[in-house]
This record gives sequence, structure tokens and C-alpha cells, in this order.
Amino acid sequence: MQKAICSLFFCVIAGCIIQAQKYNGIDANMGNLFRLSDAKSRSISPENFTGTKGEGGKATTGTGAGPSRDLGQGWKVSPSVVIKSKTTFTVAEINGPGSIQHIWMTPTGNWRYSILRFYWDDETTPSVEVPVGDFFGMGWGKYSPLQSLAVCVNPGSAFNCYWPMPFRKKCKITMENIDTENMVLYYQVDYILTEVPADAGYFHAQFNRVNPLPYKQNYTLVDGIKGKGQYVGTYMAWGVHNNGWWGEGEIKFFMDGDTDYPTICGTGTEDYFCGSYDFDTRKKNEAGIEQTNYTEFSTAYAGLPQVIKGDGHYDVGQRFGLYRWHISDPIRFEKDLKVTIQALGWRSGGRYLPLQDDIASTVFWYQTEPHGAFPKMLTKDQLEVN
Repeated sequence: MQKAICSLFFCVIAGCIIQAQKYNGIDANMGNLFRLSDAKSRSISPENFTGTKGEGGKATTGTGAGPSRDLGQGWKVSPSVVIKSKTTFTVAEINGPGSIQHIWMTPTGNWRYSILRFYWDDETTPSVEVPVGDFFGMGWGKYSPLQSLAVCVNPGSAFNCYWPMPFRKKCKITMENIDTENMVLYYQVDYILTEVPADAGYFHAQFNRVNPLPYKQNYTLVDGIKGKGQYVGTYMAWGVHNNGWWGEGEIKFFMDGDTDYPTICGTGTEDYFCGSYDFDTRKKNEAGIEQTNYTEFSTAYAGLPQVIKGDGHYDVGQRFGLYRWHISDPIRFEKDLKVTIQALGWRSGGRYLPLQDDIASTVFWYQTEPHGAFPKMLTKDQLEVN
């Protein structure tokens, strides 16, 4: 027993040493949190639009000017911004090198009609282009608690993102309001100014939606990724148009020249999202009768945090929100990557039924720049949850 404890101790210490050798403040965790760093902490919010040292809380005008009129400067004068209809607001603009560590925001309005974009260094096309709700795992425009390592959605519809996002020259984050109504945005972007390792990839995220999916056609989560990198996450907002179970389809990762057949092929939709058997715990009620129900769950790496059941009136469809973070098992590629998933249910005779569901997805990955061209963002009508 003593030898086993000593062996475990040295393994932990060795792990901390390895982490410490790589540590520069970008990826602080419990293994190296005690290590001091030369990184400089900064934060951008409506109380400090530039993140400049010693410039927070100086506003004399803003959305809080009325409530703070008896208190004056320094008393929550500018806690939020109003993004007018059909305009784009610059959330953050930072000169590097550095890395974003955490983003918090609570946007009002329609979450599908607020488009987040991230630009790294001097690029003119975004590396991230996603509706804000889908970026934070809330694609159906309704709050649901989500607790994971990469994304947390907390009571009051508080969106939190912990993906590390290093950049070398510059970072720019914008929010476009494509709705016909103005929206209010509370936000905070926490980052550090620090040297970035030579092997650090750039964070990317891309949105897609097809409604309905054509019969016997695979749903494409992403295509056209070019360069070296690693795929780190999937979020899906899945709306079912048929009765019965909908998650028999396989996810497939085509990488580095794969054509008809992928290198990685899953065994079913619920399996990929780290569940099994229809996400059903088959509990018995008080009368001892077995009942079948979807069981929501939210873990560090995977979850089904949202199950929206039809009300039998106007909201008749069932809708699901699912996430899978490849944090401990990133899918690495050298040249290119394409990811698809099948939409499969059951028909009579124990046969698969190709489904024509409403499927939206956001995928997350790191890669070298330049990145491949993104598809054109969908129109407001194409984005609408209906």
C-alpha cells in the first residue's frame, strides 16, 4: 500500500512538473494554479470598454446613469449597452499577444438573431460566426441550466464560456443584432496579456442549420476545414418531426483525405453524446408501472441539458439540446476535416427510418491560420425557431 501511495504521489508530481514547464498563464488549472506568471490580467466590459489598466468604473454616462444619479461616477453608471436593430457592436478589441480566458454575457432579445463573430490577428473574415444562443448551448431560445468545463449557463440565463482563445497580434469580437428590435447586452471579457506558445492554434466555431433535412441525406456539421488542428466540441439543437426515437444515426469524421468512408465512425447519436438507450432511465411510478422518459443530464464533457416537450397545442414538436466536448479526447487532423451525422429513427419491421428533422449545430475547433471559407450566414428567416 505504501509503495502504491508513493507511486501515485510521484505520478501527480510528474504531471504538475510537465504542466509547469508549459505554463505561461494561458491554461491555468488545479495542477499549476499555484505557479506565478508574468501574464497581466485585464477585463473588458461596459465599465471599461478598452480593458485599459486603471480605467474601470470611470463612466459618467450609460444605461445606469438614471439609477446612479444621486451617487455619481464609480457607482454602476455603465453596466450594459444597447445594440440597435440592424447594427453591429464591437464587444472587444485587444492588441496582443494574449489569450481570452472567460466570457460572460446575458443578452436580451432573440438569441438566434444576435450573431457573435471573433477575428484573430489581421484576418478580415471571422474565425467564429455563431448565433449567441447556439454558441452557449441554448439554440432553442429558452433557458436551461448547463454545467460543463467549457460552457456554463446559470440561472437568469447567464452565459459563460471558458474555451481558452490565444491570439498573437489582435483579437476583435463583435455582436450583430439582425432583429427588428433593439437589444440590451451585459457582458465581460476576461483575458490576459502574455506570450503565446508557437504551437498554439486559433479557436474557431461555425454554425449550420437545415430544416427540414432532405430524405436520406446526411446532416453536415462542418465541411471545408483546411489546415492542421484539433476538433474540440459539438453542440446540436435537434428538433424532431416524427414520432418515435430519433437518435440511431452515426457521426462520422472524415479527415486528411478521407473520401467515401471516414476514419472515425460512431455507433449512434446518443452514444456520441455519451448517453445510451434513448437517454431513458425507465423509472417506475408510484403504482409500479414502468414509464419511459428522456432524462436530462449535464456533465463536464457531455450532456443532454435541454428537453422541450410538445404542449399539444401550438408547440407540438419535441426539441433537444445536446453537447459533447472533446477536451480529453480532441480529434486531431493534419490537413482537412469534415464531420457529418445521420438522422435515423425506426419504421415498421425493425427497419431504420431516414428522418427529415430540424437540425442545427455549432462545432468548435483549433487550427493554424488561415482557415477555410465559412458558408454565408443564414438569413433571419432561415435562423428563426419555428
